[in-house]
Amino acid sequence: MTLRKSVEVLTGNYAVAYGVKLARAEIIAAYPITPQTSIVEKLSEFIENGEMEAEYIRVESEHSAMAACIGAASAGARAFTATSSHGLLYMAEMVFWAGYSRLPIVMAVVTRTLAPPWNIWSEHTDIFSLRDAGWIIFMCEDNQEVLDTVIQAYKIAEDPRVQLPVMLGLDAFTLSHVASPVELPSQEEVDSFLPPPGATPRSFTMDVEHPISHSSIVDPDTTFQFRYLMKEAMEEAKEVIREVDKAYSRLTGRRYGGLAEEYRCSDAELILVVAGAAAGDAKEAADMLRDEGIKAGVLKIRALRPFPVEEARRVASSVKALLTFDREYSFGSGGVIAHEVKASLYGFHKQPLVDSYIVGLGGSEITSRHFMEAARRSLEKVERGILKPGEVWLLPPEVKLGGVPW
Repeated sequence: MTLRKSVEVLTGNYAVAYGVKLARAEIIAAYPITPQTSIVEKLSEFIENGEMEAEYIRVESEHSAMAACIGAASAGARAFTATSSHGLLYMAEMVFWAGYSRLPIVMAVVTRTLAPPWNIWSEHTDIFSLRDAGWIIFMCEDNQEVLDTVIQAYKIAEDPRVQLPVMLGLDAFTLSHVASPVELPSQEEVDSFLPPPGATPRSFTMDVEHPISHSSIVDPDTTFQFRYLMKEAMEEAKEVIREVDKAYSRLTGRRYGGLAEEYRCSDAELILVVAGAAAGDAKEAADMLRDEGIKAGVLKIRALRPFPVEEARRVASSVKALLTFDREYSFGSGGVIAHEVKASLYGFHKQPLVDSYIVGLGGSEITSRHFMEAARRSLEKVERGILKPGEVWLLPPEVKLGGVPW
């Protein structure tokens, strides 16, 4: 039987809310922060109108929001929260508690610049800064992927092989507040794909009817074992993510490549590696570069954690250059995606040029022009026989660097 689908024009934030509703989340705990607020506003509207059977917990901070989700998930409930920027960092202590506790919480992070200077525009520093917290981390390209990733996230997080929380990033304003057509699967379809809350066995669930008290202190060797099991779960998550993406494509016809999407990579001589909303501009640039005779492709990093090492190696096997684009910067080290890609290719039998480009910091515009300029720069290096990796900060032409701003 073919179920009727509906198409709604939704902002990225509303796409998150609809995905959470379709996933039948039971506990929503969140604190407002620009540009995330309309996610939980919409969820509270669903609950108030009786469209969603869930409990909305009004908390006094993001730290408390994650604490409430931890309590809910520990008792077996399907929990959700959302935040952004400083809210995520205020929550950071509890983010580690959730990750290291192996709780299948799902969180949307509307990526926003950290201050100072004060800035509400998109940057990936907030979500990338918590890449070691034991969470699976997805980055979304468009509003359709946002909704679909929310639904997939619960399936992945609750898989007995994984049992890890999932956060998904969507760019502030570019996605969060811009509306586009989004196809909504029916509730029946989602119910056939995602088991009901509590149906998937967990290794440990608190029984509120029979409370017990126990210490959380363990010896060093046990802690070591806990970390090793988390490492194993993150490795297992790679295959689970691929399986879930394939299963979801059979349900909806939409597929996102699992950990990474390859666009026109099969015959490419140059690959643009990017995460987030700018992936669409990178694909447009690849098409225009091909019109100029340059065989360009795009590797869209969908999962920052676990990182798609195998996919990076595969596309690197026959290209002249990999160009990484980071919308964040690890000071004293460089672009995070750049280092992840270089680490993935360590000891690889073929080492293409890997050039790092820093773009879009503070919400600065990223267009296809940036990707095309970078491609020409790196190809010129290859043609001149300069294979030493480099780093370039691509800014709008009117911006001048240098000098002390205070």
